[in-house]
Amino acid sequence: MPKLIHRIGGFVAPICIATFFLSTVLVELFGSHEAVARLKSLIVTPGLWILIPAIAAAGSSGMFLSMSRRGRLVDAKKKRMPFIAANGLLVLVPCAIVLNRWATAGSFDTSFYVVQTVELIAGPVNLTQLGMNLRDGLRMAGRLRVRPSPSSSIS
Repeated sequence: MPKLIHRIGGFVAPICIATFFLSTVLVELFGSHEAVARLKSLIVTPGLWILIPAIAAAGSSGMFLSMSRRGRLVDAKKKRMPFIAANGLLVLVPCAIVLNRWATAGSFDTSFYVVQTVELIAGPVNLTQLGMNLRDGLRMAGRLRVRPSPSSSIS
């Protein structure tokens, strides 16, 4: 059961972050202020209500599954998780909530776009970290082979 929970959480979390990022970029480029406000509202509810449990499920089930495992890949995943959690809880969630409030109030000023920029940087950073954890998890499961580095080949 922990493997299934880990797979589901590990699939849903990056999909949510990628969806939030891509939809934000598209609505900012091509949408009205009303569309931005609607999107920000959807990101908070139901978006965060899907994303936060998915990340928590992936992280906690991953910690459970790693209790019996050792190695470089496990260590790398464990080192990334606190950063992913902190970036999500201390940067992305507050940004989403503040941006939703400001957009709902029609306050599209410099502060809105500064926070929006922070969110548009932090989201892909988390997505990259989650992607690295996915890659290492697939390697641990034997579903992804490690490519030999160019320096290890003999000419």
